[in-house]
Amino acid sequence: MTSYVALIRAVNVGGTGKLPMAGLRAMCEDAGFEDVRTYIASGNVVFSSGKSETVVKATLQVRLEAHAGKPVGVLIRTGAEMAAVLAGNPFADKEAKITATFFPDEPPRSDAPEAVS
Repeated sequence: MTSYVALIRAVNVGGTGKLPMAGLRAMCEDAGFEDVRTYIASGNVVFSSGKSETVVKATLQVRLEAHAGKPVGVLIRTGAEMAAVLAGNPFADKEAKITATFFPDEPPRSDAPEAVS
């Protein structure tokens, strides 16, 4: 079993399709995920599954789209990946409330710094 964190984009922001966290937990449990936990009304959910990251993501995307009536962005990271992010935080000495981490679905383009200027 692998521990996963699902970061679900705008699931409880107006117009995207409100989904109470109890409903999200039930959705994940119905998908066969285990040890399902949510965090406040964030759209973030932690669970375990024997399925691959790709299958977990596709499963959630299909179920969320059925609920919301349109595609809902889903980012999946393993527990180990999230632990590495925390361990690699270059601002660990700062207050947690003033730091942020971004999780792109794909790596940035190699010319990203030049493309911004």
